[in-house]
Parts: sequence; C-alpha cells; structure tokens
Amino acid sequence: MNAAELLVACLEREGVEHVFGIPGEELEDLLFALDDSEVTFVPTRHEQGAAFMADVHGRLTGRAGVCCSTLGPGATNLLTGVADAHLDKSPLVAVTGQGGLERLHKESHQALNVVGLFEPVTKWNAQLDDPDVVGEAVRKAFKVAEYEKPGATHLELPEDVAGEATQERPLPEREPVRPGAPDPDALDRAVDLLAAADRPLVVAGNGAVRARAVDRLRALVEAADLPVVSTYMGKGAVSDADERSLMTVASGDGAAAEAIAAADLLVAVGYDVAEHDPADWDHDGPIVHVDSEPAEVYAAYNSEVEVVADVGRTLQALTDRAEDGAFGTETDWYGDYRERVLADVDREPADEPPFTEEGVLPVLRDVMADEDVLVSDVGSHKMAVAANYPAYEPNTCVVSNGLAAMGIAVPGALAADLAVDGNVVAATGDGGFLMNAAEIETATRLGCSYAVVVFRDDDYGLISEKQLDHTGDSTGTGLSNPDLTTFAESFGIDAYRPESPGEIREALDEAVGGGMALVEIPVE
Repeated sequence: MNAAELLVACLEREGVEHVFGIPGEELEDLLFALDDSEVTFVPTRHEQGAAFMADVHGRLTGRAGVCCSTLGPGATNLLTGVADAHLDKSPLVAVTGQGGLERLHKESHQALNVVGLFEPVTKWNAQLDDPDVVGEAVRKAFKVAEYEKPGATHLELPEDVAGEATQERPLPEREPVRPGAPDPDALDRAVDLLAAADRPLVVAGNGAVRARAVDRLRALVEAADLPVVSTYMGKGAVSDADERSLMTVASGDGAAAEAIAAADLLVAVGYDVAEHDPADWDHDGPIVHVDSEPAEVYAAYNSEVEVVADVGRTLQALTDRAEDGAFGTETDWYGDYRERVLADVDREPADEPPFTEEGVLPVLRDVMADEDVLVSDVGSHKMAVAANYPAYEPNTCVVSNGLAAMGIAVPGALAADLAVDGNVVAATGDGGFLMNAAEIETATRLGCSYAVVVFRDDDYGLISEKQLDHTGDSTGTGLSNPDLTTFAESFGIDAYRPESPGEIREALDEAVGGGMALVEIPVE
C-alpha cells in the first residue's frame, strides 16, 4: 500500500463510516483510496460544515468523527469546527493535505504552517512525514481524541508522502482506556459534606452525558433526593420530567440560578468551566467536583473536594453510600424553584407574527418524541432552547457552548441524522442559518431527512439584546434576508411560513419526521 491507502485502511480498522470534507489536488491519493474502501467520503459545501459534521458525530456517538481538507484555505476553513470540538470536548480527527516536503522549507503556493495553526485547538497533531509512521499516528489520533476528556486531533499528509509505498499495516484497535476508581479519602470527604448539607444541589455538565454516566447520575439523584440544574450541554442528563430537575442554569425567571445561590453545597458532575462561567452563580458554599480531570483553577470555582476518577464509578460509589443512609435530604427545599421553572416553560405562541422563540419551542417539543434530537445553533434562540426546551434523554439537545460557534446547526443536524434513529431538527436563527445553509444540498444529496426551523428576526438578535441592555441602543446588527421559503424550495425541499399558532403546529407536525423541510418563523 501507499501511505494514503494505509491511512484509509486504518480508518476502516477504527470503524469510521464517513469522512466529511472538500476535495483538493493534494488529497488525490487519499480520495482514490477512500473510493476503494468501505468508508464513504462525503463532499460538503464548506470545510467548516465538514468539521461541524465530524464534531456532532463525535458528540452523539462517542467515536471520533473524521473531516478532511486540502492545504492552505481548506485547512483554515476547517479550523473553526475543529476548535468547536476542542472546547465542546467532542472526539474528532481532522486530516489535511499539504504540499510536497521539498517545498515546505520555503515560501510557496498555499503553504502555511498548518500543524502550528492547529496546535492550540487540538489535543495532539502531527505531520505524517514518513509513510511508515501512518499506522501508529492514526491509532494515536483516535486514542487521544476519544480518551476522556475527548477532543480534536489532527494529521497532516503531504502529497508526496501520500503516494509513497509502505509495508506497514494498521495497528489493532484496543478497548478504550478509562479513568480509574475514585480515591476513598476524597469520596469520604464528599460524603461528609453531603451529610452536613441542608440544601445540596447537583450541577450536571457535559461530562455527565459524555461519560455515559446518566443512569448512575439518575440513580444518585433518586437515592439522595437531590435537585439538579444542568448546563446547556448537560441537558437530558436528568430528565426534565423528573420533579427534581430545575432544567438549566438559564431557566425561568432566574429560578435555577437562584436555587444555585440558595444551595449550601454544589456537587458539580462532569462540569467544565468553558460551559458556563461559575462567576454568574452567586454561590458562597463549598463545591464537590466530580470529573475525570481536576477542576480548573478559578476563584469562582474553588472546589472544597475533587473526586477525580471515572465519573460513573464515582456516582455509583456515592449512590451506594446514600442507600446505606450516609446522607440524603428529607425536605423539598427546591419545590418552589421547580414550579417557577415549569411556569416559565409553559408558554404559547402569540396570536400573530412576529412570534417569540419561547412561545414556539413548547409546540416544537410537543411534536417531537423524547428520543428525537434537536441541534441548536448559536444566537438568541439558543438561550431560549436552553431555558424553554425540556430534554428527557441525554444527547437529544445538542448545544455548542464551549466555543459557541454560529453556523453549526444545519451541518450538525446532517451528522445527527446519519448517527441516530430518531427524528432530527436543526433550530437556528437567520444569521447562523445562512452561514452554512449550502449544506442543505449535501443533506439532500445524501437522502437525509430532518427539519430546519429558522427563527427570523433580520438581525444578529443576541448582540442587539446585549447592546440595548448595556447602552439603550444597538448598532451593526441589522440584516436582510432572501425569501427563505423560496430559497429552501430551490433545493427541492418542503418549506413553510406559518402565520398563526395553528399553522405553527401544523407546519412543525408535518416537517418533523417528514423529508427534508424548512420552517421559517418570524420572531421579534
């Protein structure tokens, strides 16, 4: 085999089904190797979209999604989605082409130091400068990307190396390496704090979902009668139908945030500071940090106890102690907060346009099954999704909140549609939608079936809201849009523009679970 063929054989060994990307001449050997393999190359309309697809695939499956680009502008376009995976802790492997080694020591066409560019946004990255290292490098890229905490890795394949012969073969895949058991002393200290607390509260972060520890978290919550507030990326770790759920830290009239402030102990499970700034919590009591890595050093998150171990094993150990009577709350101190959260979620659309995201989301939630997946873009609607869209199962509400990159919803929903059995909805604003709307063509070409709900306000609305709050005025945020329904129909998909509450329900009911469709909803 040549180096490119060996790389693809390694992808097959890793169980990769799709590689998302844009072709380039430096990728020629790799593309033909993919064409002769069991791995499907998916040509996308932008490298950023390809990286977002790999990002969401990794987040939903726990197995690294793969994206590729050529050198220069292809690699720089790929960078945003790779950075999103880095801060959102999604396993991703990026492969970029490069010019021949003979010209990389000097200035040359499209040549950039791509390995240097990717260094800050990857867990590991390397240039494949010898065909015999490909097998080791690909195995390492997947192992590092998928190891907790997961993230992005990157391999650069120069075009001359890609065509060179090698006698090496793929390394066997091994069982993933898992974090160890909790330290008994740290566990005892955590139990002591829980036993002494009158108002303990769990903050469920992305790591609780990512570590596939949801069942154990739910068992602990039930055994100890602990209320739970989720981060945006932790939604669904505990079902929002559970009476102990206070939904997210963004919920209601600040009810969840007020509960955090009122709690005399926080147990942060799989929480990352990048998900939500704890400086906003207004919490003075102790914090127990339960995660696979030590907590970030931060004055606003100075943990009293850190149980650094496999999250699931730690939760199981705490549940065992709760069931033995070591701790547990007897009072429903959080009931009022739960009632306020539910009251805020229970809204209806306005009688006529413009509507509000908060009024539409309950209708969308009603037409979607518990296991259906919502992929939210970034903007003012994301804040509404966090606060007003209940999640009942893990990984059914995908929110980018580490990097918080606009444009993720349409390509991310494509990846979700390939990865899950349930229905998929992309929720986006008009700003984020048009950043990667061209991936609708990719979706239709692949035969995908998901709904795109566009909340149109002709503005970068979240920025306007912040400017108005700070200054009383806004500037630089206004937009104009094409006729979005006609735009959608030009791709050959169904399109709706409801003008009443009844039409909203009818449009969403038809779009969710049908073929590819777009629902444009004007909002204020």
